[in-house]
Amino acid sequence: MWYQQILTLTPKPRGFHLVTDELLDKIHGLTRVQTGLLHLLLQHTSASLTLNENCDPTVRFDMEQHFLKTVPDNGPYEHDYEGPDDMPSHIKSSTLGVSLLLPVQQGRVLLGTWQGIWLGEHRIHGGSRRIVATLQGE
Repeated sequence: MWYQQILTLTPKPRGFHLVTDELLDKIHGLTRVQTGLLHLLLQHTSASLTLNENCDPTVRFDMEQHFLKTVPDNGPYEHDYEGPDDMPSHIKSSTLGVSLLLPVQQGRVLLGTWQGIWLGEHRIHGGSRRIVATLQGE
């Protein structure tokens, strides 16, 4: 069986945000899958999806500080149509990626003990974000 839906995440400020529960609570059919895969595709070029620490929020803070330093807003970018955070957001999105493929077993996504799904919001004012969730399983 296949399920597909578009999920909308609430707007978030720039930074990294733990969105595991916000996403998984919205996915229809998840509890019916015994063995399968969940693919998540973020439909944006200035944000990212990644797996990382789900417990200590200082990890998300430190990650944001790292990217602000390595991909600064005031770099010598030509592409700045939407402001100084435009091109740096594209770089961060490509570096981290916009999709995840996760195993599902007995209606649960098999994340490690300390793993959570993060949204990297790289724009100062990014707005709501759409994710296509495709669930395949038996």
